[in-house]
Amino acid sequence: MAVVPAASVSDITEAPLGIICGGGAFPLAVAESAVRDGRRVVLLPLRGYADPEAVARAGLPAEWLSLGAVGAAIATLRRHGCRQVVMLGYVFRPRLLSLRPDWTMLRVLPRFIAALRGGDDHLLSRVGGFFEEQGFQLVGAQEIAPDLLLPAGQLGRVAMRPADAEDARIGLDLVRTLGPFDVGQCVVVAKRHVQAVEAAEGTDLMLERCGHLRAIGRVRLPARTGVLVKAPKPGQDRRLDLPSLGLKTIEGAAAAGLAGIAVEAGGVIAVDVAAMVRLADEKGLFIVGLDS
Repeated sequence: MAVVPAASVSDITEAPLGIICGGGAFPLAVAESAVRDGRRVVLLPLRGYADPEAVARAGLPAEWLSLGAVGAAIATLRRHGCRQVVMLGYVFRPRLLSLRPDWTMLRVLPRFIAALRGGDDHLLSRVGGFFEEQGFQLVGAQEIAPDLLLPAGQLGRVAMRPADAEDARIGLDLVRTLGPFDVGQCVVVAKRHVQAVEAAEGTDLMLERCGHLRAIGRVRLPARTGVLVKAPKPGQDRRLDLPSLGLKTIEGAAAAGLAGIAVEAGGVIAVDVAAMVRLADEKGLFIVGLDS
């Protein structure tokens, strides 16, 4: 891991912040928070993932990159004088044939292939480590925009029932138990029964699966029963892949017939908490931050 020279530690935040932008709203939300704090920001949006219209609306310096253009990313960050880098937003696990590697990527391709032989944490940590080797300081979204972290306690009008709280605690224990296997950051527990564990499909499709199981009678539960639980995996590098919550997750949890959502307080990010809480209230769902 690269070490920032002592003489530059005091002024590292004076340099522009580089944000490598995958898909979703979180990269630009972090950029906006950084700008409000007086940071200069350079966006490095990934073609095929970042939204061109949203990037244009941000009004920030932006240089588009193809997935696999590692050398171009490093050159861009150095040209703008960036010292800190945030990697944020969804990127589907790439197939080698889908990459457009530059010469730098080709030189480290054996390392990348080895990184693909493992879970998402394994892959992301190797990619992040490479940028650190090039002298950049890798920082998490929560360090730049701590306001995006969901706090402890009940966030809306709807409260957890005792049975919901028990399901939530079981789910939190399960996520932590599964952590060493690099599986997922999300589970559904209903009446002390594990209904679903997030795997490669992601949260939204997992919730669709839960709804389908109820619709066909495979899982028979009353409406508004069960809890979606999200938390970081133990030992996870929180600079790279914090779990997130958004409006689509609220819609999915409601459609799946769940009672609400519980997250690890300070371990899950959300772009617009107020809008999310309003929607949860409308759907009759609770959102609760659990102390770890």
